[in-house]
Amino acid sequence: MPVVTLEGRGDFTEWREAARRLLISGVPPEAVDWRENADAGSDLFDRGADGRQVPAPTVSATSTLTVPKSFLDTAAAAICHADPARFAILYRVLNRLQRDRNLLSLTTDEDVAMLNGLVKSVRRDSHKMTAFVRFKEVGHRAGSERRRFVAWFEPDHYVVARVAPFFQRRFFDMDWMIATPRGVAAWDGAVMEVSSAPGQKSPMSDDTEDLWRTYFSSIFNPARLKVRAMQSEMPKKYWKNLPEASLIPAMIAGAEASVAAMAERAATDPPAFHARVRPAPDGQGSVVPSSRMTLEDVRAEAAGCTRCPLHCNATRTVFGEGPPDAPVMIVGEQPGDQEDLAGRPFVGPAGKLFDTVAQQVGLDRKSLYVTNAVKHFKYEMRGKRRLHQRPDAGEVEHCRWWLDLELALVKPRLVVAMGATALFALTGARPKIADVRGQILYPESGPGVFVTVHPSFLLRIPDAGRREEETARFAQDLARVAELAAHPSIGQAR
Repeated sequence: MPVVTLEGRGDFTEWREAARRLLISGVPPEAVDWRENADAGSDLFDRGADGRQVPAPTVSATSTLTVPKSFLDTAAAAICHADPARFAILYRVLNRLQRDRNLLSLTTDEDVAMLNGLVKSVRRDSHKMTAFVRFKEVGHRAGSERRRFVAWFEPDHYVVARVAPFFQRRFFDMDWMIATPRGVAAWDGAVMEVSSAPGQKSPMSDDTEDLWRTYFSSIFNPARLKVRAMQSEMPKKYWKNLPEASLIPAMIAGAEASVAAMAERAATDPPAFHARVRPAPDGQGSVVPSSRMTLEDVRAEAAGCTRCPLHCNATRTVFGEGPPDAPVMIVGEQPGDQEDLAGRPFVGPAGKLFDTVAQQVGLDRKSLYVTNAVKHFKYEMRGKRRLHQRPDAGEVEHCRWWLDLELALVKPRLVVAMGATALFALTGARPKIADVRGQILYPESGPGVFVTVHPSFLLRIPDAGRREEETARFAQDLARVAELAAHPSIGQAR
């Protein structure tokens, strides 16, 4: 009987290679002894029950087998489970799929039911990791402004490699490490490293623990307390690693008294959200900042902007960045998915294309002030993806408050409107971009506005030849901006 020993730490490839060799060699599921050993080497096929060395099954170079794609996705999740029986379950299903391609649709089948149970448990554990990881700050990387964070988590299964990309997308603007007894993941802004070796918990605390406790106590609603549901969604094994968990016993004990106190108080004020929303701008005149106001003051104020409903779903306000006395201001439409997560403008695909083309024509981004007409990300959900939605006229009007302040404080000699939304925000006009592209328009007040397309327009062109032509035209526009930036009289009305 072949004895197959795997490391068993969530690596789908090691099981797949062993299973493939066994299946092509015709080894039935009941004839394989699957074993798990964290210290297993590259020799997968161990000794048999009688102590004799079991030769690895030979596989012809022309031997092939196929499985439904749904099995690959299911198996990649199930292999992360900690149950040693997962290897045998997967191999039985794989073997049966060679005779019945529709096996996975038979949810009442014993093997399929066990496999689906493994997958469900792994997905639940992955969700718990995204919900209950708490980072603690440990300073800055030497010679860098990037902040460093560490976290400790105790998953039930080998889900670290599976969940690490979520944290990379969510926190790609900081250095972090997540240590667990079942592996370690680390991100330094350029490279993601995932190890199956157990991590070590280091006792430490930081100021964010108080913030978590403040947040948790503020959202706790004693009238909706359901202790069993709470324990089901957040088992006690996670509590010891959560700073807010220390508040839970007292909150549960005082829930009845808190509900009684709430009943005695009649609501006399409007909901907090309505109280925070500011009146819409009247659109009369331009914003005149006080002599003491700085860009940093405005940026800090904009971080809490509630002037329109877009802030409700966005991660954060994405304010402009660049020299406070930049001669040229670049204005785009709105932040995208990556900008919303990073809190910086033009860091996604469109921003990278802009940087590449600008560098080619000698336009240094570090000398530019880069911002957007709208400061919050507007999107619609498609599955798990957040797809861009164009802001409407009302949302642009609300956000002109911040754009006008940026213009008044930076005092650029030339503004570049990239796209129709930016042009409308700067001039109040809606001409076709094709009719005014490459021209400098002069609004009633403020500097001249050079018109070009938004780089996202180039990314949406399906035809490679036309995309190359339009990118070359965009480069000509930016080259013209670079040329104009060298003249002190740019942007002045003629």
